[in-house]
Amino acid sequence: MEKQTIKQWAWLIAGGILLAWGLCNLQLLSLWIGTGIGLLTPFLLGAAMAFLLNIPIRALERWIFPHPPKEKEKGWRFWSALYKAKRPICLLLALLIVLAIIVVVVFIVVPEMGQTVKIISDQVPRMMERIQQWSASLEEQLPQLAQFFETTEFNWKTINWNDIANTVWNFLQNGATSIVGSTVSVATSVFSGVMNFTLGFVFSLYLLLQKEQLIDQFHRLLNAFLPQKAVERIWEIGSLANRTFSNFFTGQCLEALILGGMFFLSMTIFRMHYALLIAVLVSFTALIPMFGAFIGFFIGVLLILVVDPLEAFWFAILFLVLQNLEGNLIYPKVVGNSVGLPSVWVLAAITIGGSVMGILGMLLAVPLSSVLYQLLRQEVYKRQRSSSQKGGKPKPAAPKKG
Repeated sequence: MEKQTIKQWAWLIAGGILLAWGLCNLQLLSLWIGTGIGLLTPFLLGAAMAFLLNIPIRALERWIFPHPPKEKEKGWRFWSALYKAKRPICLLLALLIVLAIIVVVVFIVVPEMGQTVKIISDQVPRMMERIQQWSASLEEQLPQLAQFFETTEFNWKTINWNDIANTVWNFLQNGATSIVGSTVSVATSVFSGVMNFTLGFVFSLYLLLQKEQLIDQFHRLLNAFLPQKAVERIWEIGSLANRTFSNFFTGQCLEALILGGMFFLSMTIFRMHYALLIAVLVSFTALIPMFGAFIGFFIGVLLILVVDPLEAFWFAILFLVLQNLEGNLIYPKVVGNSVGLPSVWVLAAITIGGSVMGILGMLLAVPLSSVLYQLLRQEVYKRQRSSSQKGGKPKPAAPKKG
């Protein structure tokens, strides 16, 4: 056997041993994986925040600093120093933009929610009166129902108040410990979440400020341990994934903003209640592909239903019209073309990703599936071209995008 063949067999045997050990020790393996993910959570969160913040930072850098200053220009030294500090400047501007968006949304949602709670509290007594009137009319129409309630009336003399008191006391004794434990658990989870977010945010700042240096170090590391062909392939896949994910999140945010604006404008024209609140909710929930806007729809229907059931019906009609308009015209132009994934695979990716990882899975499934789809398409086209060239047939045309 040649040396390369022995090496391949050694790797294959080692992989088989590890796989067999993992299958025999699934509980221990899951514990190790969970511990590792827990330790890496701040860094994974920081990497995700750095990736999302990098999108507006790149746009600001292209807009504010389109090209480096030339030496013969007036004030070259000042503009040169400013150009060298473009990353901290654009990072600060991106953070201010994000903070401004959060503040504006909070100042919009909180007063609207307070007004909504007040209106609902005012409408509850009227709703109870309507329910009482409806039950009275129902008893008049169905005398058997009233007779049933009369025969099943409570007999207060047969109630054992000692048993009730003992049950309440035992509940308080046993429940106090569980309540304290639950409070400590919730406080620990909140503190851990805050710490992970803080560490992740600081880590994301380091990643963004030293992005070029880290990319160069990673490239040197790959060149030191892998063949040149493998390094080029990894770099190609990484560039494709970065481009696809960036286009997806940019298009998704723009599509959500357009949909929220359409709801606010149309609801304001038709003088519907909670136009601003529902528009903001629809914009945020529309960040989840395809199914997200329906979450805002159900919340909006419940809010309007308390005030005017007929208006809730018309709001449902308006939602169906705008959702079809957005799904058939806006979404394919804004998001679909940038991702390059057919609609049937978008639906499959969202369904599988949501069942595996919830909302986060829905957000990541579409761009990840798009990357895999494009890689598979490239490989299929490459194999078709290779087989046609070996058989002496003309080279087939490249398949159309999507």
